[in-house]
Amino acid sequence: MQVGFNPLTWYFTENGYDPGAAPPLPEIYRQIRDAGFDAVHVEIPAGMSARDYRRLLDDTGLAPAPGYFQAPFSDPDARSATVESARRVAGEHAALGLSRIFVAEQFGAAERVQQPGKGAGFQPDRLSRIVENLTDAAAAMVAEGVTPCLHQHVGTWIETEAETTAILDRIDPTLLLVGPDTGHLAWAGADPARFIQRYPDRIGAVHLKDIRAAVRERSNDDDYMTAVAQHIWTEPGRGDVDFAAVLDVLAGFTGWFVVEVDLADQPTPKETAAVSAEWVKQHLSTGSAA
Repeated sequence: MQVGFNPLTWYFTENGYDPGAAPPLPEIYRQIRDAGFDAVHVEIPAGMSARDYRRLLDDTGLAPAPGYFQAPFSDPDARSATVESARRVAGEHAALGLSRIFVAEQFGAAERVQQPGKGAGFQPDRLSRIVENLTDAAAAMVAEGVTPCLHQHVGTWIETEAETTAILDRIDPTLLLVGPDTGHLAWAGADPARFIQRYPDRIGAVHLKDIRAAVRERSNDDDYMTAVAQHIWTEPGRGDVDFAAVLDVLAGFTGWFVVEVDLADQPTPKETAAVSAEWVKQHLSTGSAA
């Protein structure tokens, strides 16, 4: 097992996503390393080469973990640009020595941001367009040596368990693996362990994310960002995801885990990373969080 941490925590405040509130990237990476992780979710800053990014990782003592590619697969007019972006990002991952990447529909579907986790506004034709465009993008990524792993995400057009399985059932497994997110599955009403068990040989990478069921229920009529501000997410083991069951069905999995907590549920992002690293140390026999 290999475990990384997503630095997204440094960019979220109770007022929403705010990159300007974060310290410089090298400082974030040093804090992640000091907290106990030795790998980080990859996201190469605009204008930086993969070589320079690798140097940044080496300087801060971190290894690269699979990053995240989101695009408007539902938009037929964006098909060409999406495929080229997918090819470029996959090439960057390959240059860093990675063979997996999380892939998701673009966040921000208005109906679903306003009514998160409910599958609002479902349209079969839209799902078919996603399948077509995602198939082309996945083929471009695989040609670069990186296999995408489908990540379902609340607030997008790939939100529910039914939508996720429909896409996976219609795209060749050689082009698209499964990149389940335990927290987003739970928010959309799925049982994470049962969902993962459905694809025993197709799991490519996993987001370990915990959710507070009480916040989910209390914020039933709130939009996505309001629920986040109310700390719907928390560090692994502090919420209501049954990680014992999840890890049981993943007993034979030897790929990447990425721990993710959007808004820090501790006083600082570094403390959130440290609490997460301690959980990893206690529950995963990896040596990746010491």
